[in-house]
Amino acid sequence: MLQRYDERNADLRYWVNGTLRHRDEPGISPFDSVVQGGDAVWEGLRLYDGGIYGLHEHLARLRRSAIALGFAGIPADEDVIAALRATLAANDMRDGVHVRLTLTRGVKVTSGMDPRLNRDGCTLIVLAEFKAPVYDTGGLTLITSSVRRPGPDVLDPRIHHNNLLNSILAKMEANVAGADDAMMLDARGFVAETNATHLFAVAEGRLLTPRAVACPEGITRDTVLRIAPLPVEVRDLAQVEMYTADEVFCTGTMGEIAGVVTIDGRPIGSGKVGPVTRQIAELYRDHARANAVAL
Repeated sequence: MLQRYDERNADLRYWVNGTLRHRDEPGISPFDSVVQGGDAVWEGLRLYDGGIYGLHEHLARLRRSAIALGFAGIPADEDVIAALRATLAANDMRDGVHVRLTLTRGVKVTSGMDPRLNRDGCTLIVLAEFKAPVYDTGGLTLITSSVRRPGPDVLDPRIHHNNLLNSILAKMEANVAGADDAMMLDARGFVAETNATHLFAVAEGRLLTPRAVACPEGITRDTVLRIAPLPVEVRDLAQVEMYTADEVFCTGTMGEIAGVVTIDGRPIGSGKVGPVTRQIAELYRDHARANAVAL
């Protein structure tokens, strides 16, 4: 699965600390912390008819992550929202849009790891693209990656940080295997998430999902837990439970709800996207559009 380029994004403008730039115009300093060490936090947002679903939840998670990393000069929510408005207006965007919101520790006075070299506050980046949900509705194929997701003893997943190398390595394994994405396990061998999304399984009339031990507490995941039309269990899930589930699906802002049809070459259930997955996907889309926060 490779995302498709949308020609409408050829001349998009992105935001960096108060300045809108053409996509081909560089705007990030080589001294910025995100360049120096991936020292940044981020959120993915989706625009529905002029509103963003889960806006305040996303901004709250962004702020918690920035505070956990000790960022100074974190912008107020109203300033971030103003930047979002300006970016979307500059690109004449109202629907079918994904926004990558990044907040870095800021620009350093000289290269180095020490946060004391950051003296001017954060850098805010707003990148909005015309982008429909990225996954094929016909179903995804997964392989289990050899790369594990770290737990809070290594790097707490509640910090929604930009250090995504282990997920990238897992995605590379999926690419080599000819799969769409990779299922990642935690250090104990239980299911964590994919390289990009949370995972759910349908089994014996229940909806199952892993505890957020080695994965972020997703906004889309939380929504599914609230609107699911069947009983929900949040617990450790073994790899074999995914193999033997009636249905498996992924959740995330960029892809919404996407069914999984095989894992490690094993067909899941009927080997097709199941009825519960399709029902939850429809419920989620309706809920997101009805509850999007107008900008």
